[in-house]
Amino acid sequence: MVLILALPPAALNGQQAQPASSRYTAPVITDTSSLKGPRQPIFFRHDVHTGQDQIPCMYCHYSAAISSEPGIPALQTCMGCHQLIGGGPPSHQAEIKKVRDAWRERKAPEWIRIHALPGFVRFPHMRHIKALGTQACVTCHGDVQKMAQVSQVSTLRMGWCVRCHVKNNVTRDCSVCHY
Repeated sequence: MVLILALPPAALNGQQAQPASSRYTAPVITDTSSLKGPRQPIFFRHDVHTGQDQIPCMYCHYSAAISSEPGIPALQTCMGCHQLIGGGPPSHQAEIKKVRDAWRERKAPEWIRIHALPGFVRFPHMRHIKALGTQACVTCHGDVQKMAQVSQVSTLRMGWCVRCHVKNNVTRDCSVCHY
């Protein structure tokens, strides 16, 4: 048996965690039918992980800083914590059981892509993180810390991107995104 222990993300980054009294508390959700965004094979709660538990985006999406694609975190990343953490409410326990089952069966969930660009557009995440910092994920992805289920909040159309480039005084050379 291999036991993997993970340090709390705040400790990994040398940060102090916020006192429990001032932290965001994710709501208990019993009906997901009114939530925006596609239904995923596992109801992954970004609001619980990033909002309530204060896990930085880069803890799970670590490749975003070094790759054009941020990628979906591997089950191994999830199991780093969920080998030990079973969840509080029964609804969380049921979803964590799905993660553990997938790990045991060596079968990754078939996630539904939320943020998709046309094939002729390139969005190198590492360039954006380098220019805007690791907290800039909200610019395109919205405040996922308060989203029970992630949905696309920005149009990600050319005009939207160009406005961001103008605002941040960065290149508008077509070949930067279209290659």
